[in-house]
Amino acid sequence: MSHITIPEGYQSLLGLYDTQKAIGLIKTIFQEKLCMALHLKRVTAPLFVMQGSGLNDDLNGVERPVSFDVPSLNEQAEVVHSLAKWKRYALYKYGFRPGQGIVTDMNAVRRDEELDNLHSIYVDQWDWERVITADRRTLEFLQETVRDIVDAVCATSDELRWKFPELKNNIHLRREVAFITTQELEDRYPDFTPKQRENAFAKEHGTVCIMQIGGRLKSGQPHDGRAPDYDDWTLNCDILFWHKPLGCALELSSMGIRVDADALRRQLDAAGCPQRAELPFHKLLLDGTLPLTMGGGIGQSRLCMLLLGKAHVGEVQVSLWDDATVQACRNSGVELL
Repeated sequence: MSHITIPEGYQSLLGLYDTQKAIGLIKTIFQEKLCMALHLKRVTAPLFVMQGSGLNDDLNGVERPVSFDVPSLNEQAEVVHSLAKWKRYALYKYGFRPGQGIVTDMNAVRRDEELDNLHSIYVDQWDWERVITADRRTLEFLQETVRDIVDAVCATSDELRWKFPELKNNIHLRREVAFITTQELEDRYPDFTPKQRENAFAKEHGTVCIMQIGGRLKSGQPHDGRAPDYDDWTLNCDILFWHKPLGCALELSSMGIRVDADALRRQLDAAGCPQRAELPFHKLLLDGTLPLTMGGGIGQSRLCMLLLGKAHVGEVQVSLWDDATVQACRNSGVELL
């Protein structure tokens, strides 16, 4: 059985019909606001890429991609884990200029995900990426972009709360973002696990941004895993909101300023995989062909959970769950789609 928590006395704020209606509105309204805030154009994206191209993300380095043979090509293909590398290549291929960017619906299968209230094997998110100039590779610009995304989230929530009065007195998001680095977080809560630190800080501040994820901290351990070849570990972050129904931090977005050539070499060495520099994507990055970019993913189901006050991701997306989880949800009035 997957790990599941049913909040005591939990009741969905919306019925099944209104939930489906609200999901559609969230996806329409938020994408429009995100595109306006970050100057993005919607594009079509792949569900799978060729194995060995270097375009698929490695995530934490242990997750296995779903792969299959393509007899017509005599090749192996992989379902994407995310589109971080593909988006950067697409910006180069399409000739986008600094300040311009793309957004796409990303759907993926993460077979090794540990299932719980916030995680399923099906991933749906808005993946976005935009071209930047070298002078924008700063924490200040990262924070400015985070504030733009949080504003889009809160503005979407405001519209939704007017359309569904049931949400008006129950969903309250904090627009002001509390920024903290992973080392500052470890210094603040030295006896906590990384997840406990996130929960404590998010409970205190409501809306938080945890920066500089991937490198080792003073304790000798990283706060969380990051592939070494997309985010610059000194210029990335996670955006989290305090989720009252579950009493925990809900990570909505993982994003960052992407590696330049120097950061890529440094992080490949730190991760013990310098051989990746010979992959096609990495060669284009190291020789200066690819543009400098920043980007990230914003969970669609996670956003729906947050704005609708849902206790389980299965209430806003269709996925696979074990029989014991299905029964536990049914007994508690949690209606899985």
